Amino acid sequence: MIPLPLLLYLGHSTDFIGVKTSRGLATFAPEKCVGEFRHDDCPFTLGLPRMAMVEAAAAGAKTLVLGIANSGGTMEPALVEDALAAIEAGMNVAAGLHQRLRDQPRLAEAARAAGVTLFDVRDAPVDLPVGNGRPRAGRRVLTVGTDCSTGKMYTTLALTRALRARGVVADFRATGQTGILIAGEGVPIDAVVADFISGAVERLAPARDDGGWDVIEGQGSLFHPSFAGVSTGLLHGAQPEAIVLCHDPGRGHMRGLPGQPLPGIAETLAMNLAIARLTSPAVRAVGICLNTSASDECEARALCAATADEHGLPCTDPMRFGLDAIVDRLLA
Repeated sequence: MIPLPLLLYLGHSTDFIGVKTSRGLATFAPEKCVGEFRHDDCPFTLGLPRMAMVEAAAAGAKTLVLGIANSGGTMEPALVEDALAAIEAGMNVAAGLHQRLRDQPRLAEAARAAGVTLFDVRDAPVDLPVGNGRPRAGRRVLTVGTDCSTGKMYTTLALTRALRARGVVADFRATGQTGILIAGEGVPIDAVVADFISGAVERLAPARDDGGWDVIEGQGSLFHPSFAGVSTGLLHGAQPEAIVLCHDPGRGHMRGLPGQPLPGIAETLAMNLAIARLTSPAVRAVGICLNTSASDECEARALCAATADEHGLPCTDPMRFGLDAIVDRLLA
C-alpha cells in the first residue's frame, strides 16, 4: 500500500490532458491528498494547497505522486530532480510511467539512503494467464473511446458511483495508472505482454454470481495506431454485456498524432461492438459520454441532446450532468 496522504505533482507541465493522473486523484480521492507541487511555469492548479517539498512533508505528506502521463511514459530530467527533492524531504515517491523509478540509479540510491520507498504502479503481475474467451458469469460494462484520454476513467468511476447510488453492487476495475492509484488495486493493462492482455482482464473481472456489475476502465482506441492493440485485448477479455463510448468533441486529431483525424461516433460504436462480439455476442451500446469542459452549460446540453438524437442513445457529460439516463438503459 502506498503511504498516505499524497502530494500531487504537476511540475513544469503545460499539457492539461497529460496531468490526468494528478487531476484524477484530486477529483475522485481528495481525501487522500494534502496538496499539489508545481513550478511557476505550470499554468494549472488542482485546487489544492500549493506546497514545496519540505513544506508538504511538514504538513504530513508521505508520498509524492508523479501524476503525469506522457507518450511513452518517460521521465524528464526536471522530474527526476523534483523526485530527488521529495526523497530528500523524507517522502516516498510513486509513479505510473513506463520508465521505472527503480531503474533510475540516482533515485534508487537516494531512496535507499533516506529509507523511503519507490512505488512503480505500472508493474504488471508476473503470473497472468492467456485469455480463453470462454463465457463466464457476471455483468460487465466497459468504457471505450474515439481516442485515448477522452474520459474513460472519469466515466468509469462516475458510473460506478451512479450504480451504487441506485443500490446496485458495482466494482470499479482499474486498468491504468490513475485508476489503480485511486482504487488501490488493478492491472496496468498497457504494461502487460500482448499475449496476456485478454487473460489479464479475465482475471481482473472474474466470474461472479451476486448480480453485481464490474465497471471496467477502458484504454486507448481501436482507431489509434499506437494503442489499438490494448483496446482490442480489453474488449475480448472484458466480455462486456454493455459498452459506453467516450468522446472529446473539441479534439482536432488523434492525441499525439497531428494530421490523423478522429473517427466518427457511429463508426467507433460499430467497430467496438463488432470486435466485442468475438467473446460477447449479445453486447450492446448503452450510452455516449462527452467531455464538454470547453463549452458553456447551454452549449454542452445542446450538444449532448443533438448527439443523443443522432445516435439513438443517451448522451451526457458525466461530470456535469450525471449518468441517470445511461444507468436506466444499462439496467433495463
